Amino acid sequence: MKNTRKATIQDLAQLAELFDQYRVFYHKNSDIPAAEIFLKERIENKDSEIFVAEENGNLVGFVQLYPLFSSTRMKRYWLLNDLYVNKNYRGKGFSKELIEESKELAKSTNASGVLLETGKSNDIGNQLYPACGFESYDSVNFYEWTNNS
Repeated sequence: MKNTRKATIQDLAQLAELFDQYRVFYHKNSDIPAAEIFLKERIENKDSEIFVAEENGNLVGFVQLYPLFSSTRMKRYWLLNDLYVNKNYRGKGFSKELIEESKELAKSTNASGVLLETGKSNDIGNQLYPACGFESYDSVNFYEWTNNS
């Protein structure tokens, strides 16, 4: 049973609450008003694609993807940047449904695929993503430069 769909501006209040829970999970300070502004800008500017999972009319999870491009493939890629399901709804298949929405987005936009990053200590994610068909890149190094100015 499909419990997922594309987010709309009408979802903003509930989506901001979930997004805030997600950020707190990653040790950021709670800030629901800023979360709402951030998400509103993403939706209105079409900067990202957001899908939500719902049960009985309540949003219980979301996935947010950002467009990237592969020069060598000359195609779009999607970066699965955010995936979150409220702790009370985990283990019910919502994450897998949201990942399937992400894969369908890649197919419908003729993208090369979906990329994501997760911590080595994320035991649940490191089991979930391979179970959903993702492969680990062992042949490349991931680097980050942080602008501290």
